[in-house]
Amino acid sequence: MTDNRVSKLFKKRLTKLAIVAAMLTLPQPLYAWGMEGHEAIAALAWKYMTPTTRKKVNAILAMDHDRLTEPDFMSRATWADKWRSAGHGETEPWHFVDIEIDNPNLVTACAAASNRSNPMKNGGAQPCVVSQLDRFERELSSKQTSDQDRVLALKYVLHFVGDLHQPLHAADHDDRGGNCVKVSINNARSLNLHSYWDTYVVKEIDPDPQHLADSLKKEISPEDKKSWVLGDSKQWAMESFQLGKRYAYSFNPPAGCDATRPPIPLPAGYDSAARKVAASQLKKAGVRLAYILNHRLRSIPLSYFLQAQKQDAAANNNG
Repeated sequence: MTDNRVSKLFKKRLTKLAIVAAMLTLPQPLYAWGMEGHEAIAALAWKYMTPTTRKKVNAILAMDHDRLTEPDFMSRATWADKWRSAGHGETEPWHFVDIEIDNPNLVTACAAASNRSNPMKNGGAQPCVVSQLDRFERELSSKQTSDQDRVLALKYVLHFVGDLHQPLHAADHDDRGGNCVKVSINNARSLNLHSYWDTYVVKEIDPDPQHLADSLKKEISPEDKKSWVLGDSKQWAMESFQLGKRYAYSFNPPAGCDATRPPIPLPAGYDSAARKVAASQLKKAGVRLAYILNHRLRSIPLSYFLQAQKQDAAANNNG
């Protein structure tokens, strides 16, 4: 092989390595709570759902033939992230509402989310997590909604309630909800701030979603449950925003995205405070998810869902 040929191959390999390195420094996609957090919220919600609501939910899920996740209630809570990752990036803005900590405005933040990609059909003018949760709640409870659209609505409600309670899906510092902020933990491990709140802090509390839900329920008083169901998605988003501003950004990282910045060591006490905030938000999300499902499905009789399930099963057997 000639020297010229070797030189060209070497340059080509260096170019590929440079591209890979650049990709590794890009902000990662937004995933609220990771699988463990979403599943724990669903498991906790199940405990607060009425027996009739559970039967209705099971009947709806029995008509879901999608294989992106397992068919059970807990697993379906992670479906929206898997759907987005399976080539449906247009749904990304539905998962967050990045309210700027220096100039908080929920309406502006929702509009900014809609500009991140083109809204899907019937997605509304401003498809952020607040508007999309409201949309899918309405579709879930409407008698005019088709069976398959109701399946879709249920899966999005399961997921978006969780997303709404992750502080960095509501608070932003011009850094994609902390995705651009690299942090180090005990000077040993580096990750971005968003990922820290999505997965790291939840696994620190308890990596087993069912066990985590069992533990969290023991800490919820009747008074907690009664007060937490008050309000609406907008108020819950602002509640998450305030927690993000006060706790997630408590170490004052610089605004914006700069891939050249070195990881910022998390200060002493940050981890402990984050675990308390995350546990509280998981509890609220579980209680509120149960409330939404109990409330939204109450007006449609169980017989309607059972008949729809029976017809769906017959149609699939004949097919």
